[in-house]
Amino acid sequence: MISRNLRHLRLFAAVADLRSLTQAAEQWRISQPAVTQAVNKLERETGGALFERSRHGFFLTPRGEVLLRRVESAFGLLDPVLGDVSPRLRMSLSHAQLQALIAVSESENFTLAARRLGLAQPTVHRAITQIEQEAARSLFERTSFGILPTRLCRALAQAARLAIYEFDQADTELAEFNGGEAGEIVIGAMPLARSGILPQALARFRAERPTYPVRIYDGPYDELLGALRRGAIDFLVGALREPAPIGDVVQQRLFDDRLALLARPGHPLAGRSGLKVNDLLAFPWVVPRRGTPTRDRFETLFTSAGRNPPDRLIESGSLLLMRELLNESDHLGCLSRHQSQRECDHGLLAPLSYPTDHLIRPIGLTFREKWRPTNAQKLMLELVADVSPQEGHHTN
Repeated sequence: MISRNLRHLRLFAAVADLRSLTQAAEQWRISQPAVTQAVNKLERETGGALFERSRHGFFLTPRGEVLLRRVESAFGLLDPVLGDVSPRLRMSLSHAQLQALIAVSESENFTLAARRLGLAQPTVHRAITQIEQEAARSLFERTSFGILPTRLCRALAQAARLAIYEFDQADTELAEFNGGEAGEIVIGAMPLARSGILPQALARFRAERPTYPVRIYDGPYDELLGALRRGAIDFLVGALREPAPIGDVVQQRLFDDRLALLARPGHPLAGRSGLKVNDLLAFPWVVPRRGTPTRDRFETLFTSAGRNPPDRLIESGSLLLMRELLNESDHLGCLSRHQSQRECDHGLLAPLSYPTDHLIRPIGLTFREKWRPTNAQKLMLELVADVSPQEGHHTN
């Protein structure tokens, strides 16, 4: 792993840009031996030479190119915000200070932030004070309710999170460069992905990468999206939003899914043909929560017929809860056809013969704009795409 010495990483980038230790030292107004020491330390940490030295200057090795791409991405995220806060911070700010800033801005409390970082409270308080003194401005508003980050502080914390993510990605790529393995894959899984796509993709991934760490997060879409944008999740798998929810994420469609209207076997509507809207309105429903693509399309079944959607509702996107409730009562359910296919195939649920083929929702991947996956992450993305239903073949 590379140390998170931000000054050393900046000096490395300067040498790569200027191809000269002397010019890098002049640019940052420090001694040439200090630049030499920084580069040598990084080379020890990364397992080999970052530069080829010649009488014409310093030229990046392939290993150096791997590191530089990530370092440039990290500082490309961090420096515009630092320029707004205080340009002086570009050389003085440390990784430990960034971690303290993130923790305090999220916890809004020094004690909670210190506990989260495993540090003493005065250490965290001192780190924040040092940043504010260097910046000659307050980054937090002290109130009776807690320590509230300013708008500029929130922007800096967000940039810091994504910059640290880039350094973590550098560790992963450098480990692979050296024939080792590092890092992990963190996936945000929406309900449909958890029921079929991801299990298949994960089984194939494990066959190729037997020990590589993978973590799966599930939860409401808004929470997963927030974690994605903070760099806590690498990518999301599931229903896409139309249009994309915010400009700093990219959506990649894999296939289209359709609605399934479900009942227990033996339900009064199961097996009946020629169902009408009034038949659907005669029973209570279990449906995903408001604002989800499935719920939006469910409601159009009724509004397109000039009727109000059912008001006897239980909101849940859990297939397990829906299946058990439907089998205990005369409730009807609305869910993804792809997600509920196995339940229907095994006779646990029965699809209603009411037309829903026109109600489609795109399923795919969501990731941050300009995100560059590692090789392991690329493999996982490819496998998710491979196990997804192919264009022209829709779930029944």
